[in-house]
Amino acid sequence: MRLVLAIPTAGRPALLSEVLHDIGRQTRLPDFVVISVSGVEDVDERALQDLPFPCLVVTGEKGASVQRNRAIEMLGPEDVLLLLDDDFLMAPDYVEQTVRLFADHPEVAVATGRVVADGICGPGYEFGEGLARLRDAADKPAPGGLSEAYNGYGCNMAVRARPLLEHSLRFDEALPLYAWLEDVDFSRRVAAHGRVVRSEALRGVHLGSKSGRTPGVKLGYSQVANPAYLIAKGTMAPRRALRLMLRNLAANLLHSIRPEPWVDRRGRLRGNLMALRDLALRRARPDRILELN
Repeated sequence: MRLVLAIPTAGRPALLSEVLHDIGRQTRLPDFVVISVSGVEDVDERALQDLPFPCLVVTGEKGASVQRNRAIEMLGPEDVLLLLDDDFLMAPDYVEQTVRLFADHPEVAVATGRVVADGICGPGYEFGEGLARLRDAADKPAPGGLSEAYNGYGCNMAVRARPLLEHSLRFDEALPLYAWLEDVDFSRRVAAHGRVVRSEALRGVHLGSKSGRTPGVKLGYSQVANPAYLIAKGTMAPRRALRLMLRNLAANLLHSIRPEPWVDRRGRLRGNLMALRDLALRRARPDRILELN
C-alpha cells in the first residue's frame, strides 16, 4: 500500500512552502506528494528542495475538482490517496494512522479526521498559531474508534484508490473553482463501494486562510446553486441540502448589517439572491459563477 498525498493549491506559494516542510515531521512519510496547480506562480520551486519525500508538481486547469482529479490519475489500485487543503496541518502521526486505518479496515472507502481547530469559522489562523493549537491537542490522548460519516471533509479526506479506478469515480468538474460541496458529492458516490468514516485518531488543524478564496458573490451563488444541483443529481439528501441553503442565507442576511471583516457577507447575500432568482427561472447551474463579476 502506498500513501499518496495530494494538495490542490492556488495563489498561496508561501503558505504551501510552510505546509510542505511541516509534512516532513510525520512519523511515517507519504510515499510521494502531488502538488496540483494551475500555473507556475502557485508554487515556489525552492520549497521543493531538500524535502524528505518525492514531490511532483502537475499543472492544468484551475478548480478544486479538476485539480484533485489530476492526482487520481496517478494512482495504482492498492494506493490510498490522502487529499489535503493547502492550509491543513496534520498531527505528526496522521499519515501513520491513515495507513493503519486502511490496512486494518478493508471495508473503508473514505476516511476523514477530527479537525481540532478550524479557522474557516473565523478570521483564520496564522501558521504558527495553527501549530500551537495542534501541539495543544497532541498533548491529549487521541480517542480511538471509527464512526460513520455522511461525507469526508474536503480539507482532510483519505480515499481508497481501487473503487475510484474500477468505477471511474472522479470529483465532479461541473462544480467549478472552489467547487463548494464537491466533497459531499464525491463521498456519497464512493459510499456505494465502502464505508465513509470519521476517525478520532486522525487529528489536524485547518488554518482557514482567507487568501486565494472564491469572491463573495461567486461563493454566495454556489451556496444555493450547488446544493440544488446535488439534489437533482441524487447525491445529497433534499432535507440536508435545503437546511444548508437556508442556514447560509440566514447567516448572510443577518450579518450583512454588520459584516465580519474577514467575510464578504453582502457579496454572498447578493450571490444567494441571484441563485434563488435563477432557480425560479429554472436556469441555475453551478458553472454560472464563471460569468459573475
